[in-house]
Amino acid sequence: MTQKTGELTRIDRRFAQLKEEGRGALVAFITGGDPDIPTGQAILNGLPAAGADLIELGISFTDPMADGPPVQAASLRALASGMTLRKLLDMVRAFRADDDDTPIILMGYYNPVYAYGVDAFLADANEAGVDGLIIVDLPPEEDEELCLPAIKAGMNFIRLATPTTDDKRLPQVVANTTGFLYYVSVAGVTGAQSADTAAVAKEITRIRNSTDLPICVGFGIKTPEHAAEVARIADGAVVGSAIVEAVRTSLDDDGKPTPETVPAVLDLVSALADGVRNARA
Repeated sequence: MTQKTGELTRIDRRFAQLKEEGRGALVAFITGGDPDIPTGQAILNGLPAAGADLIELGISFTDPMADGPPVQAASLRALASGMTLRKLLDMVRAFRADDDDTPIILMGYYNPVYAYGVDAFLADANEAGVDGLIIVDLPPEEDEELCLPAIKAGMNFIRLATPTTDDKRLPQVVANTTGFLYYVSVAGVTGAQSADTAAVAKEITRIRNSTDLPICVGFGIKTPEHAAEVARIADGAVVGSAIVEAVRTSLDDDGKPTPETVPAVLDLVSALADGVRNARA
């Protein structure tokens, strides 16, 4: 599964394909191993057929600072089920046994990667079939820590830009970003509020002056209609909190998965995908 430096990654190829098709991407976020590892694997495996163009797989962490209550709860459910970063990579390996095309991006915080060991993590992640990383608490000033080694290993390193990323800061944010740029549409944590599409459109126009990378918009996108609005103005819509809430609301009174858990999640992803795919029709 290892990709060589300089080759087009799955992420690069997917956005090139979508550009040819004239549509935006649905980027679906799930927390790896939520609500437990077998159910999380079933959800992961089903995402491409449900319409996810790219997958963000959340790394469980005890102190997810940028995440609102839904994703925090998902992380705690996964940890309670025995989730670890090594098991997350095992999930990617199992996914890759049947899907060698859909890009997978690991999203989370630096602490688990640091504890794993950067070199060992990059080697194992590359071998497992991981395509990119979003590490939300590593700023550009720390690029030598993980960003540059990841790019050297052939992985994309995706950076976040936010409503507070001004024109002075933006060049530093995009300098070593590869794959795509993730625009955080609202100030605050995930799932806290809905994005203002008009404000997002203005920001995307500004950001495009500084980068040729695809721009995907996340935080505050909850419905197929909202995803479609974003897909008309950006290269992709990222949906996370709404998907992990679909997990939570399908659980039984003891917080355990039910026969409805996997279908509930994949049905929502399918509806979101329909919105995105028809957005520019």
